[in-house]
Amino acid sequence: MSATANSSLLDRKLAYGVFRLTLGINILIHGVGRIFGPGTGAFSAKTANEFADTPLPQGLIHVFFMVLPFLETILGTFITVGLLTRWALTLGGLLITALVFGTALRSDWSTVGTQMIYAITYYLLLANLTDDYFSLDTLLRRRGGASA
Repeated sequence: MSATANSSLLDRKLAYGVFRLTLGINILIHGVGRIFGPGTGAFSAKTANEFADTPLPQGLIHVFFMVLPFLETILGTFITVGLLTRWALTLGGLLITALVFGTALRSDWSTVGTQMIYAITYYLLLANLTDDYFSLDTLLRRRGGASA
């Protein structure tokens, strides 16, 4: 392989690593900030109140928002370090799908637009998973362990 091709491949791997790391930190801080900031109870109560005029059951909304910060913390950690990346990104994408659904029921199109950027980010990372090199998945694969 030529030096230019090797450089291009390394650039793709570096770009993927930085992109994955950035999303992971973003999602991780969302979760940690909600757990250690206002607390999950306060976060859930405040956010669930915004969904009061939707057809979604309030009990379900409350439970979803109580669990959300923990899911964000776990998924954010896995995405940040690149562990079980395929599944962390898939679950993160499904989580964004649920958030888009609820937010669309509120007709909060500005927030849906922001959530769609996250959906595109999850898509790009999943679609380019072969470029995931700087991760625990790669390290484990090299040592013969579990992988993405």
